Amino acid sequence: MTVIRSLLFNVLFYANITVLAFLGLPTLLRKRAAVQELARIWSRNSLWLLKWICGTTVEFRGLHNLPSGACIIAAKHQSALETFALTTQMGDFTFVLKRELMSIPFFGWYLKGAEQIGIERAKRGQALADLTRQVRQAIAEERQVFIFPEGTRKAVGAPPDYKAGVAHLCLSTGAICVPVALNSGLFWPRRGILRRPGRVVIEFLPPMAPRRGQAEFHARLASANRNRHGKTHR
Repeated sequence: MTVIRSLLFNVLFYANITVLAFLGLPTLLRKRAAVQELARIWSRNSLWLLKWICGTTVEFRGLHNLPSGACIIAAKHQSALETFALTTQMGDFTFVLKRELMSIPFFGWYLKGAEQIGIERAKRGQALADLTRQVRQAIAEERQVFIFPEGTRKAVGAPPDYKAGVAHLCLSTGAICVPVALNSGLFWPRRGILRRPGRVVIEFLPPMAPRRGQAEFHARLASANRNRHGKTHR
């Protein structure tokens, strides 16, 4: 039954994307808030389908730790689920993502319309400078900037592998950092089509003020997630 439900969910999940991508085209002529609201509609629809077809619910914890204004949100990354589920809790959000995603028809148009931040990782040093400039602008506009500091999806329980970007951005912009712990990989694996029943927990942890160097910042970030490991994986 899990396989059948997963197949049904995936069909409807992509049908939902397709329908909204066509119906939402007029939002591209408006301000980014309209495109962001369309993204939240898609996300809420997807979470509803996930719950009623697969029996997978998503619980958000620690929302009191999320400021209403500018911040950098550093989330663990185990599956595609958190990439859209997190938008349901945000106001003016900005994701840091690969620039090539913005070249995808329809999908890329919406990323640009929502004014997300695309980086060319192949440029290395230049990419970090461009990213810092764009994040500073987003923070000045009181936006909430999402970054997956490990750069890619990791298996459940894998040791942390934080890249230099998140510490550099927090230290150079002065923005507070809100770590996010989660257990999505247990129910929505990073590979494969199965969507397992259960409760996904996405928890916003206490904000971290930017101070001192990158090594200490990464240690604090890893410690914050490790201290919640048992809580968010039960």
